[in-house]
Amino acid sequence: MKEKISAAFLAAYNATPTIIVRSPGRVNIIGEHTDYNNGFVLPAAIDKAAYIAISLRDDDQIHLTALDLNETFSISVADLKPVGDVSWPNYILGSAAQFTKRGIHLPGFNAVLTSDVPMGAGLSSSAAVECATVFALNHLLQTNIDRVAMVEMAQKAEHEYAGVMCGIMDQFASMMGKENQVIKLDCRSLSYEYVPFNLEGYKIVLLNTNVKHSLASSEYNTRRKECTQAVEWVSAHHPEVKSLRDATVAMLDEHVLPKDAVVYNRSRYVVDEIARLQDACNDLQQGNIAAMGQKMFATHDGLSKLYAVSCKELDFLVDFVRNRPEVLGARMMGGGFGGCTINIVQESAIDALVAAVRPAYEAAMQLPLDVFVASIKNGTEII
Repeated sequence: MKEKISAAFLAAYNATPTIIVRSPGRVNIIGEHTDYNNGFVLPAAIDKAAYIAISLRDDDQIHLTALDLNETFSISVADLKPVGDVSWPNYILGSAAQFTKRGIHLPGFNAVLTSDVPMGAGLSSSAAVECATVFALNHLLQTNIDRVAMVEMAQKAEHEYAGVMCGIMDQFASMMGKENQVIKLDCRSLSYEYVPFNLEGYKIVLLNTNVKHSLASSEYNTRRKECTQAVEWVSAHHPEVKSLRDATVAMLDEHVLPKDAVVYNRSRYVVDEIARLQDACNDLQQGNIAAMGQKMFATHDGLSKLYAVSCKELDFLVDFVRNRPEVLGARMMGGGFGGCTINIVQESAIDALVAAVRPAYEAAMQLPLDVFVASIKNGTEII
């Protein structure tokens, strides 16, 4: 990848890049829809990444090349703003704009972008681009911004230039990942710790449903409102409860269930999932991947039955692998209504599993099934 992007930079700008940065996509092992409820998430950086090659210019012109799309884009620093006709420049421009917002002089720059993070698979390809850009410019401008602050800059780029009000998990995992470690991230305080994730003979296998139901965005907003409603009902009796992070099952049983069974189901899933993640971290500390895998299945069942953000395609894939001994755990990953399932699969059995699940899924759903095998790698780094 380094040779490929260097050659593309030379062809585009008749020079070699000053820096090439790799920033990975991410998976989330367990802890779904807990981030906006001030809970914990358990993401990790993977071996699929965005790569950006950059050199500064001596004027205020920004020239961008998207190698995979064979597209170019130019703008001046003075005119920095979100662009509406193409989406990919916004991830780079929004990241660059965070430096000017801090009062840092930003000269122009030339950049080439390429990526092997699958688009639309829920692996946070946009966060990878944002983190790569912020990291590269921080190095070139010698601004000495720390990694957590760069995570927040990358998140703001997504908010302000891509218009997606994402949580902080995607950028955090991309920037802060470590090989063979997952990150237990407290979404309330942004404190974090690394937890060992030694798969030894197992791999992460992502099965992409190739579907994205239109329910996703509207139902996401509905779930947030339902969680907020549960907190309001509980906090009327327990003022110390500011989010579902602070609630207990007993509180939900007493103050939410009698009022609304649907709101109860939503909040019950979140409270259970926050506890389940902490138990899963204990499993990992003890090297018990199998026990952690069983919690992944429990998470999927909660997401499907209580939180109601799954779909027939995701449920099909999890049910297909549920009783196969070579699969330690599986669940839907991401916002829901499509995207990938994440599976922990015995490495020697991956080919046989794919040979079984692909034709079954394609026959049942009339959709292609894409398969990605991932390893846990380091976060954003210079290559």
